[in-house]
Amino acid sequence: MRNKKGTPANKIQDLQFFGEFGGVNPSIADSSTFTYLAGKTMGDVFEGTREGCYLYSRHTNPSTSYLGQAIASMEYMNGAILSASGMGAITTTLLQLCSTGDEIISSRTIYGGTYAFMKNYLPKFNIKTTFVNTTKLAQIEAAITKNTKVIYCETMSNPLLEVSDINAIAQVAKKHGIKLVVDNTFTPMIFSPAKMGADMVIHSLTKFINGTSDTVGGVVCSDEEFIGEMIDVNSGSAMLLGPVMDSMRAASILKNIRTLHLRMKKHSENAMYLAIAFQKDGLRVIYPGLKNHPQHEMMKNSMNDGFGFGGMLVIDTKNKEKANELMEEMQNNNLGYLAVSLGFYKTLFSAPGLSTSSEIPEEEREEMGISDGLVRISIGLDNDIERTYNTMVDCMKKVGIL
Repeated sequence: MRNKKGTPANKIQDLQFFGEFGGVNPSIADSSTFTYLAGKTMGDVFEGTREGCYLYSRHTNPSTSYLGQAIASMEYMNGAILSASGMGAITTTLLQLCSTGDEIISSRTIYGGTYAFMKNYLPKFNIKTTFVNTTKLAQIEAAITKNTKVIYCETMSNPLLEVSDINAIAQVAKKHGIKLVVDNTFTPMIFSPAKMGADMVIHSLTKFINGTSDTVGGVVCSDEEFIGEMIDVNSGSAMLLGPVMDSMRAASILKNIRTLHLRMKKHSENAMYLAIAFQKDGLRVIYPGLKNHPQHEMMKNSMNDGFGFGGMLVIDTKNKEKANELMEEMQNNNLGYLAVSLGFYKTLFSAPGLSTSSEIPEEEREEMGISDGLVRISIGLDNDIERTYNTMVDCMKKVGIL
């Protein structure tokens, strides 16, 4: 069932944090450690029996707590823990949930770093991952064993923009007592996975949430019990592995999140314009806002109103030579940057088969449909998108794609 228009944005708007001296922005806690007025208090904090006091910034910090509270609220969760990168959020979550002998079921099309962690790193600890097409529930069901602890997927997959039916997957997970972990990096505000049944929601804050490509960061949102487990001083992965976010960066991202709703709307508006226009031009375009996208109707019926279908689209240039020529030409014409990542106010473009998905073996990429000719485009906040389109068409004609 679709959510009311603008609801996640309202959650951000309703946050009110005062600075130490009444500032409209909360004060930045630029400290690694914190004092106590009594020795007993320090002992109570370390034992976890005293709330309201800060222990050490690797654990929590007022500045990271403000940002964590904001994102948890946006995602309809009660708790959150920040990390120094999106991969820090992903790895600590999976290591907290899984032990030797456990199994994970993951989407086959995910960020290359996530794939490499599951495929190449977790086997060191005898943790097995089975990769399936999570848009097909039967494949998920067939992969479940008595050792399955986690189902992992991206709301909108990288780079093929496949959209998983979180509502349906959550029902499967709950039926079997399995935790559902959802990476919502591509679709903040567009989807609210917790309201759809996800147990943990992860973001790479580097992307849309921050929006200025000046820092890396990650967050895990869940219930207070799981977040408490992650920061436990004796057994918490987020505490013991140390992927802490700096307080200055947390304060910066907190300011940027206030405009996320406006940015997501504009990213989506521009992407939809280009997707429709390029499809009319005869290009193969992957964009969930197009009616021929396999999950278009499902997404339309489960997304939040008002934020569009996202700022990511993929076009097929047929081969890597044409992909490289096109991206170079677009950069030379000031349309954006030939760079990985996404969610920047300028357009970014990359060939995922040669970059962000390169960790996936070539034969597996081909099976998934990730050809070297695909160009993933993170559409910027261009004011005149028709002007952008016309310049892109000129570049495509010059390199022989149109």
